[in-house]
Amino acid sequence: MEITEQEAQINEAQQQKVKVSDLIKRLIEQIAFEARSSELVDKKSGVSARLSISAYENAISAAERRALINNEKETQVWLSDLIGIIPSITGKIELVYEGEQEGPYQVAFNLLERSIRTQFGQYFPNPDTLKKKRTKDATPDENPYKAITRWFDAGNSLNTFFETRDEDKIQLLYKVDGLHALVKKYFKSASEKENALLMEFVLHGLAAHSLISKKVLDGKIEFKDLMGSMLNIGTQHFSEEDLNEDDFN
Repeated sequence: MEITEQEAQINEAQQQKVKVSDLIKRLIEQIAFEARSSELVDKKSGVSARLSISAYENAISAAERRALINNEKETQVWLSDLIGIIPSITGKIELVYEGEQEGPYQVAFNLLERSIRTQFGQYFPNPDTLKKKRTKDATPDENPYKAITRWFDAGNSLNTFFETRDEDKIQLLYKVDGLHALVKKYFKSASEKENALLMEFVLHGLAAHSLISKKVLDGKIEFKDLMGSMLNIGTQHFSEEDLNEDDFN
């Protein structure tokens, strides 16, 4: 299914103000596929066909609100905006007992992470394949993520706030060693905004493959080295309290 602005009831003003890349559309659509294959989602109830459309609408609303706060004439949907679609997921799926025990917001967050993990291999080399090799001593050609993970291993971290201006976010992403070079290697003709979105996608993808850590807290997403987060190893606990309604409504 391909999401369209007409199906999602996106008005002309929103279309002019908020751009949505094919990457974001694929990630949102992938969530529905992940939900249908999840053991925590009730197969008898199925997954609502409205899930992807509702999530798409919420993603655009989150981006539009951020642009209004920052007085920006236009923006794009970033991966950080997808945290705003969590309520769309919880409202369109029914959970089995184990899913209820896990918590609807945690299940929804995990579905988003699985979507990122699945789609990441369609854009960049699969980190799971690299893990089977001796990545520690691998060359950049053998492990294209080495410079990035080394930057985080050196004690660096990156915080992307939900309401960060586009220009500030782009500058922030450029601070990560090897991140821009990696994107340019595989997407030579991408524009600056496309580059930045792909750079953000790489961080989320590496976190989804447990090469770096990612936490959602206090209106931001924090990326840091995996070893530095060993005390909180495992899937991040995510609940409704982690969402600030003012961030996305």
